[in-house]
Amino acid sequence: QVQLVESGGGLVQAGGSLRLACVASGGDFSTYVMGWFRQRPGNEREFVAAISWNGGHAYYADPVKGRFTCSRDNAKNTVYLEMNNLKPDDAADYYCAAGRAIATMSMGSSVESWGQGTPVTVSS
Repeated sequence: QVQLVESGGGLVQAGGSLRLACVASGGDFSTYVMGWFRQRPGNEREFVAAISWNGGHAYYADPVKGRFTCSRDNAKNTVYLEMNNLKPDDAADYYCAAGRAIATMSMGSSVESWGQGTPVTVSS
């Protein structure tokens, strides 16, 4: 229903920052709840953050609360994840996702589309 393309991953030192972006096409972006997940090798995909369709509300997983900020620009069909004070445990492939509700998005449910993933590596 919607195609998602991510960018912004890279290699940073612990304590550094990155800003990820995900551009949507092929769907009505403004009607979707958008979220971010991450996955480490050999681990399950983990919820990181979600934001309401109009950007008025955001929800964060406890490990990133206070360090990461999720935002969106519906005019640009883009959702962002600002990551500050990165830690080695934050290293993972990061995926954006489109869904319908923050509550179910936070549990890994109601996802209709996934991005291709962008890698984040954090050195100690």
